[in-house]
Amino acid sequence: MREVVIAANWKMHTTPSDAGELARTIAARTREPGVTRVICPPFVCLAAVRDALAERDEAVAVGAQNVHHELTGAFTGEISAPMLAGLATWVIVGHSERRRDAAETDATIAKKVARALEAGLRPILCVGEQLTDRESDRANEVVDTQIRGSLAGIEADRARDGGLVIAYEPVWAIGTGRNASGIDAAAMTDAIRASLDGAGWGSIAADTPILYGGSVTSANIGEFLAEPAIDGALVGGASLKPDEMAGIVARAGITARARGLAG
Repeated sequence: MREVVIAANWKMHTTPSDAGELARTIAARTREPGVTRVICPPFVCLAAVRDALAERDEAVAVGAQNVHHELTGAFTGEISAPMLAGLATWVIVGHSERRRDAAETDATIAKKVARALEAGLRPILCVGEQLTDRESDRANEVVDTQIRGSLAGIEADRARDGGLVIAYEPVWAIGTGRNASGIDAAAMTDAIRASLDGAGWGSIAADTPILYGGSVTSANIGEFLAEPAIDGALVGGASLKPDEMAGIVARAGITARARGLAG
Protein backbone atom coordinates (compact mmCIF):
# COMPACT_ATOMS: atom_id res chain seq x y z
CA MET A 1 0.00 0.00 0.00
CA ARG A 2 1.37 3.40 -0.97
CA GLU A 3 2.74 5.74 1.68
CA VAL A 4 0.72 8.80 2.74
CA VAL A 5 2.94 11.91 2.69
CA ILE A 6 2.33 15.49 3.80
CA ALA A 7 5.28 17.72 2.88
CA ALA A 8 5.52 21.35 3.98
CA ASN A 9 7.29 23.75 1.62
CA TRP A 10 8.07 26.90 3.58
CA LYS A 11 9.58 28.61 0.51
CA MET A 12 11.39 31.88 1.41
CA HIS A 13 9.82 32.25 4.84
CA THR A 14 11.18 31.98 8.41
CA THR A 15 14.62 32.68 9.81
CA PRO A 16 16.82 30.32 11.85
CA SER A 17 15.66 32.03 15.04
CA ASP A 18 11.96 31.22 14.51
CA ALA A 19 12.04 28.15 12.25
CA GLY A 20 12.89 25.72 15.02
CA GLU A 21 9.99 26.73 17.22
CA LEU A 22 7.56 26.63 14.30
CA ALA A 23 8.78 23.15 13.39
CA ARG A 24 8.36 21.95 16.99
CA THR A 25 4.84 23.34 17.17
CA ILE A 26 3.77 21.77 13.90
CA ALA A 27 5.36 18.43 14.79
CA ALA A 28 3.61 18.31 18.17
CA ARG A 29 0.23 19.06 16.62
CA THR A 30 0.43 16.64 13.69
CA ARG A 31 1.18 13.29 15.29
CA GLU A 32 -0.87 10.94 13.11
CA PRO A 33 0.19 7.28 12.86
CA GLY A 34 0.85 6.19 9.31
CA VAL A 35 1.43 9.69 7.91
CA THR A 36 4.92 10.60 6.72
CA ARG A 37 5.55 14.25 7.62
CA VAL A 38 8.25 16.34 5.96
CA ILE A 39 9.21 19.96 6.63
CA CYS A 40 11.21 21.78 3.94
CA PRO A 41 12.52 25.10 5.29
CA PRO A 42 14.94 27.49 3.57
CA PHE A 43 18.56 26.32 3.37
CA VAL A 44 19.68 28.58 6.23
CA CYS A 45 17.04 27.04 8.53
CA LEU A 46 17.80 23.37 7.87
CA ALA A 47 20.09 22.91 10.87
CA ALA A 48 17.75 24.81 13.20
CA VAL A 49 14.76 22.69 12.16
CA ARG A 50 16.75 19.45 12.32
CA ASP A 51 18.03 20.23 15.82
CA ALA A 52 14.66 21.41 17.11
CA LEU A 53 12.95 18.21 15.98
CA ALA A 54 15.75 16.03 17.36
CA GLU A 55 15.48 17.69 20.79
CA ARG A 56 11.98 16.30 21.23
CA ASP A 57 12.51 13.13 19.24
CA GLU A 58 9.85 14.17 16.75
CA ALA A 59 9.42 11.72 13.87
CA VAL A 60 9.31 14.43 11.23
CA ALA A 61 11.70 14.38 8.28
CA VAL A 62 13.59 17.45 7.14
CA GLY A 63 13.77 18.30 3.45
CA ALA A 64 15.58 20.88 1.35
CA GLN A 65 13.78 22.97 -1.27
CA ASN A 66 16.38 22.52 -4.00
CA VAL A 67 19.73 20.91 -4.83
CA HIS A 68 22.37 21.59 -7.47
CA HIS A 69 22.99 19.09 -10.24
CA GLU A 70 26.78 19.02 -9.75
CA LEU A 71 28.72 17.66 -6.79
CA THR A 72 31.25 20.51 -6.51
CA GLY A 73 32.42 23.46 -8.56
CA ALA A 74 32.33 27.19 -9.14
CA PHE A 75 28.60 27.62 -8.56
CA THR A 76 28.26 30.59 -6.24
CA GLY A 77 25.24 30.39 -3.98
CA GLU A 78 24.38 26.78 -4.86
CA ILE A 79 24.10 23.75 -2.57
CA SER A 80 25.12 20.23 -3.61
CA ALA A 81 23.56 16.95 -2.54
CA PRO A 82 26.56 15.89 -0.39
CA MET A 83 26.33 19.22 1.45
CA LEU A 84 22.75 18.39 2.40
CA ALA A 85 23.63 14.98 3.86
CA GLY A 86 23.14 15.15 7.61
CA LEU A 87 20.95 18.23 7.36
CA ALA A 88 18.08 16.77 5.33
CA THR A 89 16.78 13.42 4.14
CA TRP A 90 14.36 14.71 1.49
CA VAL A 91 14.62 17.31 -1.25
CA ILE A 92 12.14 19.06 -3.55
CA VAL A 93 13.25 18.95 -7.19
CA GLY A 94 11.81 20.77 -10.18
CA HIS A 95 9.30 22.98 -8.38
CA SER A 96 7.44 25.17 -10.84
CA GLU A 97 8.95 28.29 -9.29
CA ARG A 98 12.42 26.90 -9.98
CA ARG A 99 11.44 25.98 -13.52
CA ARG A 100 10.11 29.51 -14.04
CA ASP A 101 12.52 31.71 -12.08
CA ALA A 102 15.73 29.73 -12.55
CA ALA A 103 14.91 28.42 -16.05
CA GLU A 104 15.42 24.83 -14.96
CA THR A 105 14.93 22.33 -17.77
CA ASP A 106 13.81 18.72 -17.59
CA ALA A 107 17.37 17.67 -18.42
CA THR A 108 18.77 19.64 -15.48
CA ILE A 109 16.07 18.32 -13.18
CA ALA A 110 16.90 14.74 -14.18
CA LYS A 111 20.48 15.37 -13.08
CA LYS A 112 19.22 16.74 -9.78
CA VAL A 113 17.06 13.67 -9.19
CA ALA A 114 20.08 11.48 -9.89
CA ARG A 115 22.30 13.46 -7.50
CA ALA A 116 19.67 13.31 -4.78
CA LEU A 117 19.34 9.55 -5.10
CA GLU A 118 23.12 9.13 -5.06
CA ALA A 119 23.31 11.07 -1.80
CA GLY A 120 20.52 9.12 -0.14
CA LEU A 121 18.01 11.97 -0.32
CA ARG A 122 14.39 11.19 -1.14
CA PRO A 123 13.39 13.39 -4.10
CA ILE A 124 9.96 14.97 -4.45
CA LEU A 125 9.78 15.54 -8.20
CA CYS A 126 7.34 18.31 -9.12
CA VAL A 127 5.47 18.41 -12.42
CA GLY A 128 2.51 20.45 -13.63
CA GLU A 129 1.02 22.45 -16.44
CA GLN A 130 0.35 26.15 -17.05
CA LEU A 131 -3.21 27.43 -17.34
CA THR A 132 -2.77 27.90 -21.09
CA ASP A 133 -1.81 24.22 -21.39
CA ARG A 134 -4.96 23.12 -19.61
CA GLU A 135 -7.21 25.46 -21.58
CA SER A 136 -5.76 24.13 -24.84
CA ASP A 137 -6.18 20.48 -23.74
CA ARG A 138 -2.41 19.97 -23.59
CA ALA A 139 -2.10 19.35 -19.84
CA ASN A 140 -1.50 15.61 -20.12
CA GLU A 141 0.97 16.08 -22.96
CA VAL A 142 2.96 18.69 -21.03
CA VAL A 143 3.12 16.62 -17.84
CA ASP A 144 4.03 13.47 -19.78
CA THR A 145 6.97 15.35 -21.32
CA GLN A 146 8.07 16.55 -17.89
CA ILE A 147 7.89 13.07 -16.39
CA ARG A 148 9.88 11.47 -19.19
CA GLY A 149 12.46 14.27 -19.32
CA SER A 150 12.88 14.68 -15.57
CA LEU A 151 13.48 10.96 -15.04
CA ALA A 152 15.56 10.34 -18.18
CA GLY A 153 18.42 7.97 -17.50
CA ILE A 154 17.20 6.93 -14.07
CA GLU A 155 16.38 3.26 -13.59
CA ALA A 156 13.07 2.36 -12.02
CA ASP A 157 14.62 0.14 -9.37
CA ARG A 158 16.99 2.91 -8.36
CA ALA A 159 14.15 5.40 -7.99
CA ARG A 160 12.02 2.92 -6.03
CA ASP A 161 14.84 2.04 -3.66
CA GLY A 162 15.58 5.74 -3.19
CA GLY A 163 11.99 6.54 -2.27
CA LEU A 164 11.00 8.76 -5.19
CA VAL A 165 7.79 10.75 -4.69
CA ILE A 166 6.05 12.80 -7.41
CA ALA A 167 4.05 15.95 -6.73
CA TYR A 168 1.49 17.13 -9.26
CA GLU A 169 1.25 20.90 -8.93
CA PRO A 170 -0.83 22.69 -11.57
CA VAL A 171 1.07 25.95 -11.98
CA TRP A 172 -2.13 27.99 -12.18
CA ALA A 173 -3.11 26.81 -8.70
CA ILE A 174 0.09 27.71 -6.83
CA GLY A 175 -0.19 30.70 -4.55
CA THR A 176 -3.35 31.86 -6.32
CA GLY A 177 -5.97 30.54 -3.96
CA ARG A 178 -7.35 28.60 -6.90
CA ASN A 179 -7.00 24.83 -6.87
CA ALA A 180 -7.86 21.98 -9.16
CA SER A 181 -10.80 19.80 -8.22
CA GLY A 182 -10.19 16.43 -6.66
CA ILE A 183 -11.46 14.79 -9.84
CA ASP A 184 -9.07 16.84 -12.00
CA ALA A 185 -6.13 16.04 -9.74
CA ALA A 186 -6.96 12.34 -9.66
CA ALA A 187 -7.25 12.24 -13.45
CA MET A 188 -3.79 13.78 -13.79
CA THR A 189 -2.41 11.40 -11.17
CA ASP A 190 -3.67 8.50 -13.29
CA ALA A 191 -2.06 10.13 -16.35
CA ILE A 192 1.25 10.39 -14.48
CA ARG A 193 1.17 6.69 -13.66
CA ALA A 194 0.44 6.01 -17.34
CA SER A 195 3.45 8.16 -18.25
CA LEU A 196 5.65 6.17 -15.89
CA ASP A 197 4.37 2.98 -17.44
CA GLY A 198 4.93 4.31 -20.95
CA ALA A 199 8.48 5.32 -20.06
CA GLY A 200 9.30 1.77 -19.03
CA TRP A 201 8.57 2.20 -15.34
CA GLY A 202 5.59 -0.11 -15.27
CA SER A 203 7.12 -2.16 -12.48
CA ILE A 204 6.80 0.70 -9.98
CA ALA A 205 4.21 3.03 -11.52
CA ALA A 206 1.47 1.76 -9.24
CA ASP A 207 3.65 1.99 -6.12
CA THR A 208 5.11 5.50 -6.46
CA PRO A 209 3.38 7.98 -4.12
CA ILE A 210 1.88 10.95 -5.96
CA LEU A 211 0.96 14.10 -4.05
CA TYR A 212 -1.21 17.06 -4.99
CA GLY A 213 0.18 20.57 -4.57
CA GLY A 214 -1.53 23.86 -5.30
CA SER A 215 -3.27 26.07 -2.70
CA VAL A 216 -3.81 23.11 -0.37
CA THR A 217 -5.61 23.97 2.87
CA SER A 218 -7.32 22.14 5.71
CA ALA A 219 -10.63 23.05 4.06
CA ASN A 220 -9.92 21.38 0.72
CA ILE A 221 -7.48 18.55 1.54
CA GLY A 222 -10.37 16.15 2.08
CA GLU A 223 -11.48 16.54 -1.53
CA PHE A 224 -8.07 15.40 -2.76
CA LEU A 225 -7.47 12.60 -0.28
CA ALA A 226 -10.93 11.21 -1.00
CA GLU A 227 -9.45 10.16 -4.35
CA PRO A 228 -7.67 6.78 -3.98
CA ALA A 229 -5.09 7.78 -6.61
CA ILE A 230 -3.77 10.69 -4.49
CA ASP A 231 -1.34 9.90 -1.69
CA GLY A 232 -0.88 13.18 0.12
CA ALA A 233 0.01 16.81 -0.46
CA LEU A 234 2.84 19.25 -1.00
CA VAL A 235 1.64 22.20 1.06
CA GLY A 236 2.80 25.78 0.51
CA GLY A 237 1.44 28.80 2.39
CA ALA A 238 -0.78 26.76 4.72
CA SER A 239 2.28 24.86 5.98
CA LEU A 240 3.40 27.96 7.90
CA LYS A 241 0.24 27.82 10.04
CA PRO A 242 0.11 25.15 12.75
CA ASP A 243 -3.71 25.09 12.79
CA GLU A 244 -3.81 24.47 9.05
CA MET A 245 -1.17 21.76 9.19
CA ALA A 246 -2.97 20.07 12.06
CA GLY A 247 -6.13 19.88 9.99
CA ILE A 248 -4.34 18.69 6.87
CA VAL A 249 -2.43 15.94 8.65
CA ALA A 250 -5.52 14.86 10.60
CA ARG A 251 -7.32 14.24 7.31
CA ALA A 252 -4.27 12.39 5.99
CA GLY A 253 -4.48 10.20 9.07
CA ILE A 254 -7.94 9.05 7.99
CA THR A 255 -6.46 7.97 4.65
CA ALA A 256 -3.57 6.22 6.38
CA ARG A 257 -5.93 4.27 8.62
CA ALA A 258 -8.12 3.31 5.66
CA ARG A 259 -5.00 1.96 3.94
CA GLY A 260 -3.95 -0.04 6.99
CA LEU A 261 -0.82 2.07 7.54
CA ALA A 262 -1.59 3.27 11.05
CA GLY A 263 -1.13 0.00 12.90
